[in-house]
Amino acid sequence: MADQIRFYKLQDEFGCFSNFAPYPIELQGQTWPTVEHFFQAQKFLAEEHQEAIRQVTSPMIAARMGRSRQRPLRADWEEVKDSIMTAAVRAKFSQHLELKQILLDTGEAELIEHSRNDSYWADGGDGQGLNRLGQILMQIRSELRG
Repeated sequence: MADQIRFYKLQDEFGCFSNFAPYPIELQGQTWPTVEHFFQAQKFLAEEHQEAIRQVTSPMIAARMGRSRQRPLRADWEEVKDSIMTAAVRAKFSQHLELKQILLDTGEAELIEHSRNDSYWADGGDGQGLNRLGQILMQIRSELRG
């Protein structure tokens, strides 16, 4: 196994690690089409905003809706976004046994979301980003082993 595994595009070998991958999750008593749907919806406290995002047909639309400032962003978003992402990723990899196995099979490899589009969740394309999604995946991998 490689020392590093980079992922981003759905069609890539580890595309299932993407939040856009079509694996529904059960969280907060509801089914969410993807991790992205859940994550973007949590940016808003009003149920109608969350539900509007949950109902859209693609994670790309969910992402656009979540990034739009047409809706009021929750005041504590910066404080809670990592824990919300962690809960969603944990749900995905514990609710889909085939994904759990793929994640466990990565061994000790460093998992890196490789994209210049994001320097918080990904590596910024040049390795200088925080790679928070990769770190969360490695944390969940460790939990699932235990």
